[in-house]
Amino acid sequence: MVSKEIRSAYLGSEEYMEPLKEELDKITSIHEQLVLSSALPIESLWSINTWLNPRILTIDSINDGAKQLKAIQRNWCLYSYQFHRRAKLIQEKLPHLSAKPLRFPCSLPTSPIGSWTLLNENKILASSKCSSLFKNGKVLFEENKDEPPSRAYLKLYESLTRIEKFPQPGEFCIDAGGSPGGWAWVINKLGARVLSIDRSPLDTKIISLPNVEYLKGDVFSIKPSDYDKVDWLFSDVICFPEKLFNWISLWFESKKCKNFICTIKFQSNQNYSFAKKFLEFSGGQVIHLYNNKHELTFIRIE
Repeated sequence: MVSKEIRSAYLGSEEYMEPLKEELDKITSIHEQLVLSSALPIESLWSINTWLNPRILTIDSINDGAKQLKAIQRNWCLYSYQFHRRAKLIQEKLPHLSAKPLRFPCSLPTSPIGSWTLLNENKILASSKCSSLFKNGKVLFEENKDEPPSRAYLKLYESLTRIEKFPQPGEFCIDAGGSPGGWAWVINKLGARVLSIDRSPLDTKIISLPNVEYLKGDVFSIKPSDYDKVDWLFSDVICFPEKLFNWISLWFESKKCKNFICTIKFQSNQNYSFAKKFLEFSGGQVIHLYNNKHELTFIRIE
């Protein structure tokens, strides 16, 4: 039997469902990565796509299912966890959505996309409004497998694409915990200057790039008073969230830097609630990127 009290739904990352479930109330059911709730939608930190206005559609055929969805809006994305063949046949009757990876730097999609799933053979759960502009929250890019020394650069690709703002030529950026240099590689490609700070060295291909400087040392020994102005503060450093928060606080209070993109990393079974402290920074947001692992990303833009 399908509950009619579904007022929100949250799609989580396959490997990081526990922190998502911890932050939600009134969970009615869980279908693999999709968590249904009878509570109104919240700004979840761990959801990669929140279904904001889910409704149940009763259908009598594949054609009827497609017809009812198209009557609501044009663009729909299927999340399939059961009745896969039937769901696929319905989706095939809907307008096609490109699955082509993005080429960075790029703009966000301009057309909203709804999400739907089959609760049983004759009931669709559909949400015309979702938090993500991407299919099932998956932000996929054309990957460069030759130049960057690790895949961590995809996190910065996604962060900058989401905010549609990029470091500009001539701007000065600090890259904290930058080894082996994936984020410095992105910043360099955009034409900005970057100082990468880490105890471990950068990859030789990165340190040889123009406008890339490396400083060996403890990231947290660097203070705002050491610089006249920093346009962007990036951090992918491995540390406890509390330590990162205290360090960012120094920069925020100094007003030396107004643009921040920082990864909040967690250990297993850690208290995830501390991440909400980062929302105390005016204008800040905390999100779980599709390209994040056991971590969240803090973003604050001028």
